[in-house]
Amino acid sequence: MTSPAASADLLALARDIAVRASEFALEARRAGVSVAATKSTPTDVVTAVDRDTETLIRSMILEARPDDGIVGEEDATRIGTSGLDWIVDPIDGTVNFLYGIPSWSVSIAVAEHTGADASGRADSAEPAGVALAGVVVNPVTGELFEASRGGGARSMGQPLAVNTGVPLGQALVATGFGYAAEVRRAQADVLTGVLPEVRDIRRMGSAALDLAGLAAGRIDAFYERGLNVWDHAAGGLIAREAGARVGGPRGGREDAELLIAAAPDLYDAFADLLRRSGVDA
Repeated sequence: MTSPAASADLLALARDIAVRASEFALEARRAGVSVAATKSTPTDVVTAVDRDTETLIRSMILEARPDDGIVGEEDATRIGTSGLDWIVDPIDGTVNFLYGIPSWSVSIAVAEHTGADASGRADSAEPAGVALAGVVVNPVTGELFEASRGGGARSMGQPLAVNTGVPLGQALVATGFGYAAEVRRAQADVLTGVLPEVRDIRRMGSAALDLAGLAAGRIDAFYERGLNVWDHAAGGLIAREAGARVGGPRGGREDAELLIAAAPDLYDAFADLLRRSGVDA
């Protein structure tokens, strides 16, 4: 297991890379942006800035730590030899980025294992390994959220802590939706069961910022189906280190099927509501 001091060093490097990448992406956004390609559906877009930002991040990681692996959204997995993998989402919330909505982020985590295979592919449906450090930056607002394993979570130097003592009926819940029409229909069905039982629903458009927002007490709970490891690796660590319980389907660990996050005293009631609303269907 990596020592706390080593985790702190990794966090410092992740912070520096995330800040530099955020500055690059924000400047590119100000210069103008357009869709470069689509992925799973016509609404699942990628911009040239996504790709260029990931290229920049990868180059900075390899300059500092050439033996590490890299799992990123926009490029092939790099298999390392150090036992550490960097998990990179260059722009989480690309649709917000495209439209100029100020809710998108650069997300970078370092984990001890991610499940990449010998062919150079990482199964994005698998959960991240043991996350050691994570940084999420909103380039538009300049907010930076960070955590190291066992070292707590902070934003702009201030410690973060999830809201506690919130009953289910007063919980502000964030979620997100997939891109495929049939997935969205199923997610809408779940939402009709959840919405009447909680304070309200928010859909901000960046899972990394949602999890960071949970850590900061801006929401009380979060759930989403269909997330990839790069969507939640950094944000999940930040939420955990702020006191959240983070889990997945049927009481297991978070994965591509489902991620649930809330304060420990709210988690079970919230997870039960999701089950009753059909989230496991």
